[in-house]
Amino acid sequence: MLHYYVAFQVWMATRKPAKGQSLIEYGLILALIAVFCIGALTLMGQKIQAVLEKLTSSIGAATGT
Repeated sequence: MLHYYVAFQVWMATRKPAKGQSLIEYGLILALIAVFCIGALTLMGQKIQAVLEKLTSSIGAATGT
């Protein structure tokens, strides 16, 4: 039993870490978040624009410009 444990520990110590795989996974997550944000802005763009225009006109009226 000890032989298998030692063999497993040696195998784990000689393995190469999977750094490239993690980088690809983070890239895919970032791409999915970007697609989601672009889609949300596309769908809600007109409403956001209307709110910003109303806010701009309110600030302009409050400051007298």
